[in-house]
Amino acid sequence: MTGAGRLIRLILRRDRVLMPLWVVLLGLIPAGYVTSFESLFPTAADRLEYATVSGSNAGFVGLYGLIDGSSLGEIVAWRSGFLPIMVALFAALTIIRHTRADEESGRTELVAAGAVGRHAQLAAALITTGVASLALGAILTAAMLGQGLPAEGSVLFGLELALSGCAFAAVGAIAAQLTASARSARTIAVVALGAAYALRVAGDVSALGDGAVSWLSWLSPIGWATHIFPWGTNNWWPVLLSALFTVLAAGLSAVLLTRRDFGGGLLPARLGPATSHMGTPLALAWRLHRGLLIGWTIGFALLGLIFGGVGGSVVSLIEDNQNLGDIFARLGGASSLVDNYFAGTAGIVGLIASCYAVQAALRLRDEEQSGHAEPILATAVSRYAWAGSHLLFSLLGPAVALLAEGVVAGLTYTEGDLGAIVTSTLVQLPAVWVLAAVAVLLFGLLPRLSAAAWGAPALCLLILLVGQTLQLDQWLLDISPFTHIPHLPGGTVAATPLIMLLAVAAVLTTLGLTALRHRNIPD
Repeated sequence: MTGAGRLIRLILRRDRVLMPLWVVLLGLIPAGYVTSFESLFPTAADRLEYATVSGSNAGFVGLYGLIDGSSLGEIVAWRSGFLPIMVALFAALTIIRHTRADEESGRTELVAAGAVGRHAQLAAALITTGVASLALGAILTAAMLGQGLPAEGSVLFGLELALSGCAFAAVGAIAAQLTASARSARTIAVVALGAAYALRVAGDVSALGDGAVSWLSWLSPIGWATHIFPWGTNNWWPVLLSALFTVLAAGLSAVLLTRRDFGGGLLPARLGPATSHMGTPLALAWRLHRGLLIGWTIGFALLGLIFGGVGGSVVSLIEDNQNLGDIFARLGGASSLVDNYFAGTAGIVGLIASCYAVQAALRLRDEEQSGHAEPILATAVSRYAWAGSHLLFSLLGPAVALLAEGVVAGLTYTEGDLGAIVTSTLVQLPAVWVLAAVAVLLFGLLPRLSAAAWGAPALCLLILLVGQTLQLDQWLLDISPFTHIPHLPGGTVAATPLIMLLAVAAVLTTLGLTALRHRNIPD
């Protein structure tokens, strides 16, 4: 642990902009929810009707979780149900940035040449990220108390987000020990977070119907957080469960650190063949991207299995509750409810697919920084051919993954229209390609800021979560390309928005490739 204090100061200096941004922003967003819901639902009867209808909608439950009651605080906590996932994602990526990424770049070796203990870097990253998560929770608690909400619920609400960050900071620390690549560590952490979210969705949506697999929520740290139910049941024991998980996972990461070689990971790196006959840039790109493509496709197929499997709970919800059946009959009946559910899940998988597209596009930057690009470009291969071979996977890879999710969801939900469900997922592609094009533009124009491309999916997710609730101006909502995607199934398709999104993607990609043609490599 020698030197951990100085490493903490170094982390704070390096993240002096990014860390306060996500801590303060995510901590204050729910305060806007309070004001918005007070104006939208001024009476207890209004809030009860909203909670009854929204809390019985499988699409909403899949996105935000179960709702425990109809008080103002309970509605705010429920509507903030996706924020723990965002906090968890930022925490895991922060840990990997200051552990595995530094080790991969050689920064850790330089630091370790001084009087620094073996566990100092990992401890510094865990302490800093954990304190940041707790600070976020404190900001959230203070904001809720400032809105006049009860103290116990406010404290539990802050702990819900804080412990989500702490738990997945520990998960990120474990991922950093498993692989020698920061990119692979991020993939492991994101997959773990996605699995936790999928388990929570499956369990909570099942609880609306027959409850056959509602226990799945209790296998997920995200499920533990959302079952605290601030201002309602005020469950404290999921807090203890999350804290115990965090301590055990952080301890495991420290043990794993001592079981691996410096610069390596516990999972053995797969060596390539001694000889190769790859004669084209596309063949090399396939070699580099095929594992990523297969992994994402399998992950999306599993999402389709979960989303399609719980779709039946939407129908059983109405069949088992006559009052809700009457309400949804006025709103369009069971078919309308099912359409809304699959339209909601399509938007979610579209955002997830955009993360895959950005990751595939940024492989160009990884190849440049590792020195792999220079030997290739020293041959007759043009920069356009080299970049285009990778971009092919950032465009077609998400299409394959979305197709897998739609087909599996449609086949699993046997009562639905397979074609409509598949179309609802594939129609997300123009928006996905716009975000991939943003990554290409940054790589070509400002390569050192390429990682900022991850801000585009984060911004789109933020708009999805808070845009309508905070009643943002339409021009702000329109920043997200997913705002312009047709609401399918059940909605109407207009060709103009899709064509415009494709045009924007094409222009941004062209600008990025043109800038790449005229800059130094490496830069």
